[in-house]
Amino acid sequence: MNDLSLLEERIGYVFADKKLLRRAVTHRSFAQEHNERLEFLGDSVLNCVIGYALFLRDQHFTEGELSRVRANLVCEKTLHEIAKRLELSEFLRMGEGELKTGGPRRASILADAMEAIFGAVFREAGFDAAQGVVLRVYEPILTSLKPETLGKDPKTRLQELLQGAHLARPEYAILHTSGAAHERHFECECRIAALDVVTTGRATSRRAAEQEAAEAAIVEAEKRLATMPHARR
Repeated sequence: MNDLSLLEERIGYVFADKKLLRRAVTHRSFAQEHNERLEFLGDSVLNCVIGYALFLRDQHFTEGELSRVRANLVCEKTLHEIAKRLELSEFLRMGEGELKTGGPRRASILADAMEAIFGAVFREAGFDAAQGVVLRVYEPILTSLKPETLGKDPKTRLQELLQGAHLARPEYAILHTSGAAHERHFECECRIAALDVVTTGRATSRRAAEQEAAEAAIVEAEKRLATMPHARR
């Protein structure tokens, strides 16, 4: 496990009480004082911060549209992406059993730890400090949001992209499932036959795995379409 000061540097916040940060990165398999209560707190803070950021971003979006965008931004998949960018797995504390079964790479565990970190910052320094950390780690995602894609999940965006090019809908399939019934993991495939694109996604639900595969497929499809001068966009 790496020095937690590196994690503080990455999130842009230095804890006065280092125990709070240690607890935030502690899985329940490691100690009785784990991060689940901080995760609960961080989830509430995250929803408020992202909701307010979206509210300020564009006054033309309805309540329903804002709710859909927020749901996409605070979901496990997005938190997992942020955790991977911060290399959060290097700082997690968990039991031997979880370590042996891939716990440090599990999306649900990493997402929970991210929320626990937000909760820990809020617990120590209040809303403004927590808001600063959330917006800092979300900055690449928030700045890439486009009006035409706000509120649309990757599967919807991919379908619209293909429809605009007069191509058939993508096909999705489950490649593999694993884990106990209460902790299922899915690997799904997204296939676009006309563009010879095949991507995969992994998550704790079929829907999330398909969304991840669709997100990757959008990138590949746009590359292929850019080389097809007669594709109608």
